[in-house]
Amino acid sequence: MSEITNEIKKRRTFAIISHPDAGKTTLTEKFLLYGGAINQAGSVKGKATAKHAVSDWMEIEKERGISVTSSVLQFNYGGYCINILDTPGHQDFSEDTYRTLMAADSAVMVIDASKGVEAQTRKLFKVCVMRHIPIFTFINKLDREAKDTFELLDDIEKELGIATCPINWPIGSGKEFKGVYDRAKREVELFSDTKKGTAMGEVKMIPIDAPETEELIGSDAKDILADEIELLDGAAAEFDQELVDKGQLSPVFFGSALTNFGVETFLKHFLKMTTSPLPRKSDHGEIDPMTEKDFSAFVFKIQANMNKAHRDRIAFMRICSGEFEAGMSVYHVQGGKDVRLSQPQQMMASERKMIDKAYGGDIIGVFDPGIFSIGDTLTTSKEKFAYEGIPTFAPEHFARVRQVDTMKRKQFVKGINQIAQEGAIQIFQEFNTGMEEIIVGVVGVLQFDVLKYRLQNEYNVEIRLENLPYEYIRWIENEEIDMDRLSGTSDMKKIMDLKGRPLLLFAHEWSIRMTEERNEGLILSEFGRS
Repeated sequence: MSEITNEIKKRRTFAIISHPDAGKTTLTEKFLLYGGAINQAGSVKGKATAKHAVSDWMEIEKERGISVTSSVLQFNYGGYCINILDTPGHQDFSEDTYRTLMAADSAVMVIDASKGVEAQTRKLFKVCVMRHIPIFTFINKLDREAKDTFELLDDIEKELGIATCPINWPIGSGKEFKGVYDRAKREVELFSDTKKGTAMGEVKMIPIDAPETEELIGSDAKDILADEIELLDGAAAEFDQELVDKGQLSPVFFGSALTNFGVETFLKHFLKMTTSPLPRKSDHGEIDPMTEKDFSAFVFKIQANMNKAHRDRIAFMRICSGEFEAGMSVYHVQGGKDVRLSQPQQMMASERKMIDKAYGGDIIGVFDPGIFSIGDTLTTSKEKFAYEGIPTFAPEHFARVRQVDTMKRKQFVKGINQIAQEGAIQIFQEFNTGMEEIIVGVVGVLQFDVLKYRLQNEYNVEIRLENLPYEYIRWIENEEIDMDRLSGTSDMKKIMDLKGRPLLLFAHEWSIRMTEERNEGLILSEFGRS
């Protein structure tokens, strides 16, 4: 048991969140560079190193330079085993990000130094606050002209309602960016050229009071730094590990992921300030990985066709306790039967390696023959407990989908069902009709593009999308309901989900209230139960 506990203690599992273009994927790459997992980092859009980012694997991501799916990457560094969950930055994929955050123990928030807190960061941040997970802030892109540093901190505190504690402090920005000052050590950290960020570069630490400091950073920069530090020491919150653990205080670091300035410093501090895997809530109380001997995990993501050569489906699961061994038999709580977990693998984006063992805190992908759903629990415990489920977001955009070639009916139904099981889209059909026409609901409109793209590329099916005017969806909670006798408004549509449960679509919010008034005892709910 102690060997397993030691392995679990080494684990650090975190998600990286940010607004699009704040440099999240680049930061992920640099972590891998320091972990020795890759030899050369590929900048997402940079021409200097014409490699695609390792963590983006879907063709559409490479074309647009955005992350559409959440990748899972694992590497070792400084005696720790690190699992990074790289989440989509695009706001249209907030649902996928939300599920990914359910599998993380802490979050790293990347903020663009020239823009401060942006809309998407705010949304994702709320999810972290809901879960009370520790949040670490990396203020990126200091190699470009940045906002005033105090203004940036103020922005985080005001916008996100969390106190900040700068662990280091930038010396200049843009062309004048010299390095960072470490507040605890009272040292200035200077960086040499990192060959456009593809190599690690040399780090030079000099005490702030050393005579050569002025020579190296210039007397003006030294004076400004001295003034800022004085102000900071008087005004900033003290570092308090307990508040960090509760998600009430965010340690802040500065740097440039593109040129590798400050990335390793951040990584070292981060590993010291985060904890090993935490207990999780289940219907049998909290399950603590330090005391629970049996294996348990929950599925937080399903991805089809990661490998074009083998039309496959992978269920990603977060191991919460115990040890995983390849080919082991576990109890699938929601399915009510034992299953063998075959072809277990860990990801390096599109490259995978088969694994024999994994431990609490790790993320693994296993082959899914079509039996798993998001939120499912797997365990070897006699207790057969279930981890708390992952709520589904109500879609806000709807479209009617038809296939262009009616001969490809089978591929169309298979493709659209698989993509729906991944949780990227939700599918419905009109009340009292078959699967000829399908209504697709998504949280963000970009998901329609991804659906079209994937059906064409992975299933060779061309579709036409016709946008529908509905914006609101409600599940009907009543057990017995005669849908034909239900009296609604002119902008209401009756539909069913794949399990045959009745739902209503509305174009306006007031129609929901009218429908409830017209049908006594009707109970409508905003969230679907998985």
